[in-house]
Amino acid sequence: MNSRRFTFAVGDIHGCLEQLEALLASIESVVAGGRVVFLGDLVDRGPDSRGVVERIMGGPRRASWEWITLKGNHEAMLLAARKGQAEMSLWLTNGGEETMASYGGAIPLSHLVWMAELPSLVVDRHRIFVHAGVDETIPLEEQGDDILLWIRTDPNYSGTYWGKHVCHGHTPSRSNPRTVGNRTNVDSGAVFGGMLSCAVFDDDRAGGPIDFLVTDGYS
Repeated sequence: MNSRRFTFAVGDIHGCLEQLEALLASIESVVAGGRVVFLGDLVDRGPDSRGVVERIMGGPRRASWEWITLKGNHEAMLLAARKGQAEMSLWLTNGGEETMASYGGAIPLSHLVWMAELPSLVVDRHRIFVHAGVDETIPLEEQGDDILLWIRTDPNYSGTYWGKHVCHGHTPSRSNPRTVGNRTNVDSGAVFGGMLSCAVFDDDRAGGPIDFLVTDGYS
């Protein structure tokens, strides 16, 4: 595998720092360098949201790796609550209490700014990486965060997706990671006792993942 370039798309982490570190070690054992795309929902529900954010904000420890982090609906909920744009209780009851506990009650401004600036999707030659999914009845460039961060796709559905393969998280299942046609879901419910998963893509080859990497989930 070392002669080619690969992208590793990581599903919902939700504060599971120990599992994240194990998965990153697995990724780095496969090849000496490449690209890692974190598909959002770094925070909430799990034991160490702060640790996860700081680890990913710190970036890769080797220059041969590129990390790209996408925004998830839980980052959006956190930001909306902190800005007074949504009820604080909505976020707190959806995992925000655990996040606040990990921060000792105060989230640094630098972390909030970093989350606010995260992109909602990455599109390359062969694939679309996004937190929740896309609506192929609407031009991709017209889709906002209400779709990209929140849409739910039937687990057995595959569209054409403008000739690309869609890789997303957001909808957890013990059946994931799973590919159905032109769509792969890598949210295997790590924070609910499932696995933390990533899909491995050959950047030079169209289509779905060539492999999956997984670690045990939080329990």
